[in-house]
Amino acid sequence: MLVSTKKEDLRLSELVRLYREDQKATVTKSTYQRNYFATDSLLRILGEDTLVDRVSAGYVRKCLANQGEKPGTTNERITRLKALLRWGYENDYVSDIRWLDKLKKFKDDEKAKKLEEKYLESDELKTLLRSMSVDEWKFLAELTALSGLRIGEAIALNADDVDFKRKTISVTKTYDLANEIVTTPKTPTSNREVYMQDELLSLCKQIRLYTRKQELLLGFRSRLFLCDQNGGYLSYYSYNKYLQQHARKLFGKKVTSHFMRHTHVALMAEQGLPLDMISRRLGHANSQITKDVYFHVTEKMRERDNAQIKEIRIL
Repeated sequence: MLVSTKKEDLRLSELVRLYREDQKATVTKSTYQRNYFATDSLLRILGEDTLVDRVSAGYVRKCLANQGEKPGTTNERITRLKALLRWGYENDYVSDIRWLDKLKKFKDDEKAKKLEEKYLESDELKTLLRSMSVDEWKFLAELTALSGLRIGEAIALNADDVDFKRKTISVTKTYDLANEIVTTPKTPTSNREVYMQDELLSLCKQIRLYTRKQELLLGFRSRLFLCDQNGGYLSYYSYNKYLQQHARKLFGKKVTSHFMRHTHVALMAEQGLPLDMISRRLGHANSQITKDVYFHVTEKMRERDNAQIKEIRIL
């Protein structure tokens, strides 16, 4: 759709409307909903009638600072605003976005602490898995931790997506948790093949055997790789609730299903795998959280190594 308004007269509300129209046709329903609410907040904070070409780094920082929100929330708003304006520039609705380089994220002193709360250490993961008594939830937690699959990607897997001869898992779809439908993956790079290392291969064989036994025992047939007791899609909300309750008892901290994906990044980093290899495995084009977890873990490893070397006397 063409804009009749001149670029210099384009208001933020009009740019958001155009952005949403494009998003509706180009992204998944869940991503569209997330960005819909994110742009709603930007309109409230920056003003619906604000002229887009008059917006500056100083104006945005002042408006955001006046909200009194946590740095993490503020920085997420900056990320969403930059995505909106870059889209506008790429589609010739915005004339100049060079000022975006001056819009820096707010300092977040709690970031390192937050990163440690986003993944489990290897011994924590083992403890958690041992404590889980519901087979489906244990399988799902271990599958996502060993493969790096998003929870929606794991739930959507069909049996024929897992190729035991080639030792690969084909990720071509995801289960939209909010709308309870199967859709295309989150991004183009999310379409991928995940290689099954020995641990993952062994687990997938256990899952296949378990699903086949359940089919015979309960009298259903399912195309899914891992399913509920009726052969249908597993309930994300039931799984997440179970996971949180167990983790709170064990570690006293909140653990969600996405922890397993971050845990996969941490475990791969500890094994010395490079960041770009891990990112491809996760189907990420560019994820800041993946980078943050990776560098946080590798920095901890360096500090641990340095502490040991410090005490060495060679001569």
